[in-house]
Amino acid sequence: MTQDWHARADAEGRLVLPDELAQRYGVHPGVQVWLEEGADGLRLRRPATQLAKLYIEPTNQCNLDCRTCIRNVWDEPLGRMSDSVFARVIEGLRAFAPPPAVFFGGFGEPLFHPKIVEMVARAKSLGAWVELVTNGTRLTSDLARDLIAAGLDVLWVSIDGATPESYADVRLGAELPQVLDNVRRFRDARVPAHRPTPEIGIAFVAMKRNIADLPAVLRLGRSVGASRFLVTNVLPYTDALRDEVLYRRALSDIFYLRSIWVPHLSLPKIDRNETTREPLYQVMRGNVNMSWVGANLGGANDRCPFVESGAGAVGWDGGLSPCLPLLHSHASFLNDYARFTRRWIVGNVQERKLDDLWNTPEHLAFRERVQAFDFSPCTFCGGCDLSQTNEADCLGNTFPTCGGCLWAQGVIQCP
Repeated sequence: MTQDWHARADAEGRLVLPDELAQRYGVHPGVQVWLEEGADGLRLRRPATQLAKLYIEPTNQCNLDCRTCIRNVWDEPLGRMSDSVFARVIEGLRAFAPPPAVFFGGFGEPLFHPKIVEMVARAKSLGAWVELVTNGTRLTSDLARDLIAAGLDVLWVSIDGATPESYADVRLGAELPQVLDNVRRFRDARVPAHRPTPEIGIAFVAMKRNIADLPAVLRLGRSVGASRFLVTNVLPYTDALRDEVLYRRALSDIFYLRSIWVPHLSLPKIDRNETTREPLYQVMRGNVNMSWVGANLGGANDRCPFVESGAGAVGWDGGLSPCLPLLHSHASFLNDYARFTRRWIVGNVQERKLDDLWNTPEHLAFRERVQAFDFSPCTFCGGCDLSQTNEADCLGNTFPTCGGCLWAQGVIQCP
């Protein structure tokens, strides 16, 4: 929930932020922040120094064999986070104030870890906001009650189809009716309130084969108590998934790009019905850059959601990465070309403290480089040899480069 704040200018004209806001966004004496000028004012971007959210991967193992999974194309070691590694993560989080939000997820099923409830409880004991994403198949009644008692704030459930057949076509090895029953029991186990907690979120991976199910998935989500919904595109890890993507034009369409060379169209709030549907669609397909009630629809371009939100990621083995895409080496496809992304681990929490790793000059320099995003536009042009890895780009940047990252273009999203 957003909140309005009042800042004041001191005697020398310097803007002074309220203490609570400055602390929340990591603005302290001497820190460098980015200011972005827009049509209606300035936007203050979070400093690269702040850790505001930590993704923790309890395990990269899973009980399903989903069509969309990264494990279909990698040769990474599998494992579960040990007690000693998790203890080091918790110890490291104590060094940050305010405590960063904690998100249990990564490239595995968090409920596959036998101590996930204890992990949630220990993260919550720090005063952190805690979320978790699951496929929902292992969400038993007992586990639901334990997660609620542990203080979980948001439970995200991945649902990629609205019928048993379309769901099973993506989530191989799972049954939609059972997952929905599990979520209902979780909903019913919450303490009754005007806004009961934990909140329930639904995450949907959009593809050609299932996009028609999206309206029904939203209805299903509401029926089981969901108050949050997230839709992401599929990242084609396999050759078969190349034909499933829904963003071929979006990567180069002027509608999504910010440019001073094309006309700008500002749209107001307007009914979306059978009368306006076709005209609005034709306008959206025109050669214009659009904003909707002041929000620029191209605003996600060249903005890393992990750096902008102050996030980092710790793998099951204790390795700290700046983001989920760099947590594990993997193959995928970009503009129909095979691309290999090599993992980048800043260091391991078993060897160095979390705050030391977060503040290493190399890590900070990388995050500042990502904020500037002076990388080659690989998602837009693509095809050259350099775009097929994250080792280097044609502007002289060296590993790791981010010009081919679909997260930074608003194509792929994580909760």
